[in-house]
Amino acid sequence: MAKRPDSATTASSTTARTQTAGPRAQEQLLLAADELFYQEGVRAVGVEAVVERAGVNKMSLYRQFSSKDDLVVAYLKRCDVRFFERFEASVAKHPGDAAKQLLQCFVDLAQRASTPEYRGCPFVNVAAEFPDVEHPARRSVIDNKTQLMARLNEMARAAQAGDPASLADELALLVEGVYAASQTYGPGCGPILAAPRVAKLLIEAACGRTIDLAA
Repeated sequence: MAKRPDSATTASSTTARTQTAGPRAQEQLLLAADELFYQEGVRAVGVEAVVERAGVNKMSLYRQFSSKDDLVVAYLKRCDVRFFERFEASVAKHPGDAAKQLLQCFVDLAQRASTPEYRGCPFVNVAAEFPDVEHPARRSVIDNKTQLMARLNEMARAAQAGDPASLADELALLVEGVYAASQTYGPGCGPILAAPRVAKLLIEAACGRTIDLAA
């Protein structure tokens, strides 16, 4: 990660910033927020750090976002889109076989959670920072997790699990375990690498069949 500039450099860069307008400013600000919020935490990062990283000024930020909370929600919307893009990319590897699709999601999650830069689930991170369940950021968290649970239930039914709701609950718990282990034990730790094996056992037991992703 790039080092924060010292006070002299910051003053100079502030003077040099321009009022970038429209979609370009919004994209620059969201890219900056994406990097800083994910790596350092939402509470720890002020709007000044975001505009500094984006190379724009505060006026540009407040023309695009009414408040920092508004920027946080926009950041989480981007996280939500990326999450489900990755999820559905895993699903697409096994057309027509929901049991394999479920297992593939864990294989790919374990791989992603083993990269050095992995900082866990942005929604879990935000939930820990914002205890008020009525906060807009927490509502974004709830929306993401609710959609994931709905998707897991849908896939468990398609896989003909004996008790689809129970399987979805078990797999959701395993997902959250991967997120937590990546930050407590570290990316690529033993518990993360065990997640696909545990998922395989759960899915096979629920669906009454053996799953071989290579077959």
